[in-house]
Amino acid sequence: MISYLVGVLFLSLHPTMAQTTVDPQVQDFSNRNADFAARLYRAVSSQTDDNIFLCPLTVSVGLSALMTGAEGTTREQLLQGLGLTGLDPETVPDLFLSLIKSVTEQTADFELRQGVAVIPAQRFLVGSSYLDIVQNKYRGNTQSMAYTNPAETRDVINRWVQEQTGDQIMELVDTIDPESQLLLFTATYLQGVFTLAFNSSLTQDERFYVDKYHIVMVPMMFRSDKYFLAYDRLLKAGVLRLPMTGGAAMLVVLPDENVDITAVEEEVTAEKIQAWIRQLKKTKLEVQIPRFSLERSYKLRDTLQNLQITEVFQDNADLSNIGGENTLKLTQVFHKAMISADESGSSSDGSSGRVFPSPPPRLTINRPFLFVVYQETSGSVLLMGRVVDPSKK
Repeated sequence: MISYLVGVLFLSLHPTMAQTTVDPQVQDFSNRNADFAARLYRAVSSQTDDNIFLCPLTVSVGLSALMTGAEGTTREQLLQGLGLTGLDPETVPDLFLSLIKSVTEQTADFELRQGVAVIPAQRFLVGSSYLDIVQNKYRGNTQSMAYTNPAETRDVINRWVQEQTGDQIMELVDTIDPESQLLLFTATYLQGVFTLAFNSSLTQDERFYVDKYHIVMVPMMFRSDKYFLAYDRLLKAGVLRLPMTGGAAMLVVLPDENVDITAVEEEVTAEKIQAWIRQLKKTKLEVQIPRFSLERSYKLRDTLQNLQITEVFQDNADLSNIGGENTLKLTQVFHKAMISADESGSSSDGSSGRVFPSPPPRLTINRPFLFVVYQETSGSVLLMGRVVDPSKK
């Protein structure tokens, strides 16, 4: 089984394997959003050597909700940073609503819960028209809070997150800056399972090569079956597709030995992920992949500023649709995500998979890898991450 608990984020891609017709305008919007997602992932991955887990669409949704409350150059910069330059800002909320619907309606076998909150300090009164947009277009909420009482505000926010995720995310923030003017929170809970379950009786501890100097022993899951596989000759990386219920799938991207994972990450774009999906071919394979559980928290202010989203954090920010005539700026964007991948799945035969006349090749995921979870019918990418050390969260 693979389950996800997410605070802030998830994303969409061109539906290269889609079975349904997609409105061209929504398709273009989806492609633009995928580009932002890849840029966000690269920006985060360049700042750490640790495990990573992101859901970029929810960040896009939150920033778009913020953009709807902006005017002038602040709004234009948010549009540009999100990759939406040239679109009418008035149409963006409806496009996001269509995108969110396409994901939720096509993941019937997933448990999906999400929430978006734009929270200004208590002295800023939010207009009813902006509140309506956040509620009806982004399926979110906005209210004023007394940041001068950090402990109380923290408890209110964490209770909101618990409610939005069915008590799956218990804490999104641990501290609140009493000088905060405006904070952006989003929370998502998504759970799905592998279509081809791994037999837990075959899981055994094996070596995982974190780097040249560090080896850890981790539970390695096993299954023999027909999988879709591709190879990126330019990046020297293999790509494995693990099918999931609800028409979703996980791409596992494994660089060749002696290929630095950062060299692969630097080339990750929406187009690259689409190319991997197009190149997948079915083959007989024995798969070994580590059981892993990640929990990642981020404060994205600096990361977003590296993506040229800067003005919204400055004193000259124009967020007049939120703060009225008052001067208001965004203080921080919070993200928390959790993922757990184990042997559970929709198949219940308890076997090791298919039995072939002769053993097929074995693919062992025993060194750092990337993963992308996407919804095949809609073409939406739900999650992105990096596993450097599966023994650590």
